[in-house]
Amino acid sequence: MNRQNAEKIITEYLKPVFGFTLKRCKNDHDAEDLCQDIILKAYRTLLVRDDIGDPGKFIWTVAHNALANYYRDAAKNAVGISLDEIADDEDPYEIFSDDGSAETVKRLQSEIAYLSKLQRRIVIAYYYENRKQSDIAHELGIPLGTVKWHLFEAKKELKRGMEKMRESSQLKFNPVKFDRIAINGSAGTRSVGEFLRSSLAQNICYDVRNEAKNVEEIADDLGTSPVYIESEIENLYKFGLLTEKNGKYTVNFLLIEETPEFLAAQDEMYKKAAKLFAPDLYDELMRSGLLDDKNIVCNQMLPGSTREDPLPDINFRLWALIPFITASSGKKGNERIRFEEVATLRPDGGHNIFEANVDTGEMKLPDGYLHMKDWCGPAVFSREGYTVWRVDTEWSGKRISVDSAYYDQMMRVIGDYGDFWSDAGGMLSESEYAWLSELGFIRTEGDYDKCFKVCWKVMQLRNKEIKDKLIELGDRVREKHEAEFEKLKAPYIKAALDTVPAHMKKAREYELQFLFSCDSWFILHCVKALLEEGKLKIPAEEQKKAISTLIYKQ
Repeated sequence: MNRQNAEKIITEYLKPVFGFTLKRCKNDHDAEDLCQDIILKAYRTLLVRDDIGDPGKFIWTVAHNALANYYRDAAKNAVGISLDEIADDEDPYEIFSDDGSAETVKRLQSEIAYLSKLQRRIVIAYYYENRKQSDIAHELGIPLGTVKWHLFEAKKELKRGMEKMRESSQLKFNPVKFDRIAINGSAGTRSVGEFLRSSLAQNICYDVRNEAKNVEEIADDLGTSPVYIESEIENLYKFGLLTEKNGKYTVNFLLIEETPEFLAAQDEMYKKAAKLFAPDLYDELMRSGLLDDKNIVCNQMLPGSTREDPLPDINFRLWALIPFITASSGKKGNERIRFEEVATLRPDGGHNIFEANVDTGEMKLPDGYLHMKDWCGPAVFSREGYTVWRVDTEWSGKRISVDSAYYDQMMRVIGDYGDFWSDAGGMLSESEYAWLSELGFIRTEGDYDKCFKVCWKVMQLRNKEIKDKLIELGDRVREKHEAEFEKLKAPYIKAALDTVPAHMKKAREYELQFLFSCDSWFILHCVKALLEEGKLKIPAEEQKKAISTLIYKQ
């Protein structure tokens, strides 16, 4: 055979042969070496022989012989089709005989990534590995008719034009992104948020928020290949962010997509409620005498104060107590739906309700709209009888996170706090003091001699009785406005439930039980209302790390 024809044949089979070796060799390096060996042997033989009637069968015979040698050399059993099956196997191009086999198989090679996982396995085995359909069915444990059907569907998929279909995908050209991720409940060893950091994961979840879809349908909507999303989908499913039924996936968390009208109604509701509640709470707290209770410990003093003549910084105390009372009061009798009914138990030990908001992008927000962007919480961490409670505001900076590292950090803070007040009498290591100081929880004085002279900069509630008194004060203020609150809530709850798919309504209803109570938005609006009235003042720069943080006994 002349060199030009031999090179043409070898070029045609180069990719299929590499696919064949890649599938069977134990690593990429061996696959490359074996492919080179097959191609070289075949090419040399083609150059010296003119009696090869079927180049395809010849090359696959060379390939299988070389593979047998590879396994023999590696002292392993051969896996795959036996050589004596090649002669009587089905024609690998039979299914495409009506539309030009060479061109269609070439398209198959370029488009194979767009097929489902099962179709890819069948197509590779049949067209690239020259396997019998019956052998493929036996290996995969499926009926022969199913194999034939998938081969037929692969052909059909090519014929209907994947490129055209994907060019029409909305998510391909207008992918969404999430702008807020939060959990209600306990975090596991892995952050739920880390599973949605990629744009691909976010768009997969968005695509199935209202309708269950299989992998191929999701891939079509995203304008990508199933091969690129299958592992992502499996991971989201594994950790409970997706559910699966009959091969179709749907989102398993609260994915909120808001409209300008919804945001306007939300903003108006919270502003009205906050103007009713926040000033009354402030006045009652100032009159109650609780700010001077010896069981509320706060070492923040007004500028100019001395230890001999300390002047307590009431504003700093209010920055912790107003949010705490707002979030902790009003819970009695509200829990018609229990947490256990709607929370997901995750394989890493987390037990929570997960929520994300779709980024509104360039959507025009209502005039004067208060955004949650720089606010977070309340975040509550408990261990061994102590709790750290905190809220992030636009003045505190980003301290709270949904990842497991932040959870571990707060557990360590509580452990150090318990050790400090234990019988050991503040015997922490010098590095522990430095770490707590860096976080803004303490200030140290003097030199280290097994301990420092320490000032805890965050608010402390020394017993359960004082905590209960604060919450009872908040409950009394709420009772005055209960009827007005219910009127404000009703239209908002209806609008909120209308934006949630049926299978997630119960989880949304659970959260809506706590409107104006353990509610980040209500805390935001209450603080802003008091700032507008001048009853709260912006915290000092040196207070920002410790602001809106409480440690208390359970």
